Amino acid sequence: MKIKITGKDLKATDAIKDYVEKKCERLQKYSDDEIDVQVTIKTEGINQVAELSSLINGDIYRAVTENKDLYASIDKNIDIIEGQIRKTKAKKEKQNMSGSIKMAEDIRFGAEDHKVENEILKTSYYEVKPMSAEDAKLILSERVQDKFMAFVNIDTSKVNVIFKLKDGKNFGLLEPEA
Repeated sequence: MKIKITGKDLKATDAIKDYVEKKCERLQKYSDDEIDVQVTIKTEGINQVAELSSLINGDIYRAVTENKDLYASIDKNIDIIEGQIRKTKAKKEKQNMSGSIKMAEDIRFGAEDHKVENEILKTSYYEVKPMSAEDAKLILSERVQDKFMAFVNIDTSKVNVIFKLKDGKNFGLLEPEA
């Protein structure tokens, strides 16, 4: 473990160095490799500020706290960085897990050979609001990603669908008969 302690307006005593080394040993359990820790201590008004930055498993973790007691500030930084490491580790495990599940499903179902046809693959829910066809056209023209929109026509009180035509300039309207 490489630890570099820098003091600004505050001298890093042997007691502080020993305390930082002792507390940083808690971080070593998260990595098999050697970790780099940089600590900056300084005084701001009546508070002691400790800034701790560490490189663990290729990720940089950083915490800055201030307290009247420098040792309490160092403790808080170690707790914050441990939380960041656990959060990153859980996130990576979740990504790896979902990736491996997807691969297992692809293998199990033969994703290369098997094509799903004539099935409902996606369901979207939306709110159908009463409005005029002109209002629906204006709203749909603002929504670049949407190709159609369902609405209740205030003139007929029936569900209508307005859609963009392939020319990109005009619209079509679906109205139920009777």
